[in-house]
Amino acid sequence: MQISEETGPTGGRYVASLEGVEAEMTYSRTSPQLIIIDHTGVPDALRGKGVGQALAAHAVEAARAGGWKIIPLCPFFKAQAQRNPDWRDVVI
Repeated sequence: MQISEETGPTGGRYVASLEGVEAEMTYSRTSPQLIIIDHTGVPDALRGKGVGQALAAHAVEAARAGGWKIIPLCPFFKAQAQRNPDWRDVVI
């Protein structure tokens, strides 16, 4: 699975490609130190393959590398953060 990032002036998205199908996790940037993850979309063709979890883990690693924090408004990402207490260093 490949995960890429598309960015714009106020946010962006992480895109996972698997088997010719794309899933996404979108975010808004509120400051250089803070993003809000607001949506995770995984098509039915990719459900149960760990794509959503891979996107969430990628977002956490990007936050660690970039030195920013994440506010989890997306219900899926919020649930993943609760299941991964080791993400507390970046998820607020």
